[in-house]
Amino acid sequence: MPEVLVVDDSKVMREMVVACLRPYPDSRFTQASSGLEAIEQLTLKAYDLLVLDLNMPDIGGIEVVEFVRGQDQLRSLPIIIVTTRGDEASRERALQAGASLFMTKPFTPDSLQGAARSLLEKAPAKALDEAPRG
Repeated sequence: MPEVLVVDDSKVMREMVVACLRPYPDSRFTQASSGLEAIEQLTLKAYDLLVLDLNMPDIGGIEVVEFVRGQDQLRSLPIIIVTTRGDEASRERALQAGASLFMTKPFTPDSLQGAARSLLEKAPAKALDEAPRG
């Protein structure tokens, strides 16, 4: 059962991402409204996929990607960046930091589902052990 962490400061956007991915069989979703909250969640629970915005009020998406890639237990966690920043510099920076895919808003449900399916099929069963960490 894929565990997905959806991080965006917009509740509407988080709900839209969840609605787009809900048809993915047996997925379970956790939502975070900031980069700091995302990092807290990532230290508490194992996830199979991280869907992340770049623009957030405290810790930005790039910094969250850098945190994930700096952790041995999280290094293989697939990350989809979903952002309004469609410029090439943002795309390059996100991918260089370690994002798996970069998508711009607006996106279609099919494109997000396809990206998630592709990454989940390639990923190891869990990026972390099932046990919570302290």
